[in-house]
Amino acid sequence: MRSRNSSSAGIRLFAYRLLLLFAMFGAWDLLTTTGILPRFFFGTPTLVLENIARWFISGKIYAHLGVTLVETLLAFAIGTLLGLVIGLWLALAPVASSLLDPYIKAANAMPRVILAPIFSVWFGLGILSKVALGVTLVFFIVFFNVFQGVKDVSPVVLANARMLGATRRQLLRYVYLPSATAWVFSSLHTSIGMAFVGAVVGEYLGSSAGVGYLILQAEGAFDINTVFAGILVLTVFALLLDFAVTALETRLLRWRPAAAIVEIH
Repeated sequence: MRSRNSSSAGIRLFAYRLLLLFAMFGAWDLLTTTGILPRFFFGTPTLVLENIARWFISGKIYAHLGVTLVETLLAFAIGTLLGLVIGLWLALAPVASSLLDPYIKAANAMPRVILAPIFSVWFGLGILSKVALGVTLVFFIVFFNVFQGVKDVSPVVLANARMLGATRRQLLRYVYLPSATAWVFSSLHTSIGMAFVGAVVGEYLGSSAGVGYLILQAEGAFDINTVFAGILVLTVFALLLDFAVTALETRLLRWRPAAAIVEIH
């Protein structure tokens, strides 16, 4: 009975969200049609949707989406791997951690977007410069999560493992690494989002392909409808990535205990 009620509530919530979406598009169309909002600056939803439909029917958008997806996944994978390895190393090496601490904080405080022109000079306008920018965004998220995860390992667990004769390698494999990866999984949504932001921002600042490149070209031609079309495509694309991450997180973290349900009568 409870399952049926929760299912009905989920369907109602989805319906309300759709109604809100239609209401937003309706208000947008009404405001631009009546002239309250100038079409030159705000476009019209019908033309925006027509541009999106034309992109998908002609197949023009698929190659650009593919480029953005490859850049996002590469930045996510490389940034996560570097953050995991370096986070583990510094968490287990107090001397190196103390030595590099101010430099890591300084690098994290620096706005990474300003690196985009430098990466464009170093790696060109292809995929590598966008991946490099995405890696700088993902790395620090994973690094600090891993560092904190290792530091939060229970001293009792470590003492018991050492008392049972666990070597340093066994502690790394069975104690530190599981704790660190649990923290990495908890930051998956933020990490993939930052990788996506790095790819799109890099495309926008200088590229020859990608959805950000399409938006840049439309902006240069003062085609606001195409700009909004690109933004909507990127928004849906980001939601699909987040959905995929949620599915992956659910599959990989099945071992977590389910949250207790407390009923108040």
